[in-house]
Amino acid sequence: MNAIPDREPNPDFEAIHREYRPKILRYMTRYVGTEDAEELTQEIFLKISKSLKQFRGEAGLSTWIYRIATNTAVDRLRSAVHRADRATAEARPASAPENKALGPSPAAPDRADRELVRTEMAECIRGVIDDLPEDYGAVLALSELEGFTNREVAEILQISLSNVKIRLHRGRLRLKEALQSHCILYRDERNELACDEKPSCRPSEDQT
Repeated sequence: MNAIPDREPNPDFEAIHREYRPKILRYMTRYVGTEDAEELTQEIFLKISKSLKQFRGEAGLSTWIYRIATNTAVDRLRSAVHRADRATAEARPASAPENKALGPSPAAPDRADRELVRTEMAECIRGVIDDLPEDYGAVLALSELEGFTNREVAEILQISLSNVKIRLHRGRLRLKEALQSHCILYRDERNELACDEKPSCRPSEDQT
């Protein structure tokens, strides 16, 4: 099936839903986590359905869709309910550090396991991104987890290209600082940000 032209005015909603729902569900899973991803994806496509008549093709269709998705995710992350849930989770008794970044070392796993491993790495990085200031979180999610170019991120977030570059630089520094205590960061075979858990952070056999 051919992709929808990116600047076609008033494209068919069913075609948009078929093409973009898997992408947006993946994005929401990476950005806000599995628990909220399905609900937010439904909310996003409801907004798209209601707003589709206003789309005239001035911006790219994917830019417009990801703008709605990102704004919806940011609203959720700002919400009092989300903050309360995070506070409850953080107040639970600490256990041995659990790091889902048990992704591939540069040796790489079998091809059949790569997508699962990539998801686990993204979940680890997402958890850290979620704790970063909002200005950095959206830029990092779009750039590092979804692979958009700086110019595309600027269009989605409606900010300047120079602002994107500044936020990415500062956000990456904070992301590295947050992960360095537990992870080794590197780029995988698809040039996506990935991490391995440091051996010193893994529970010893006596603890398991």
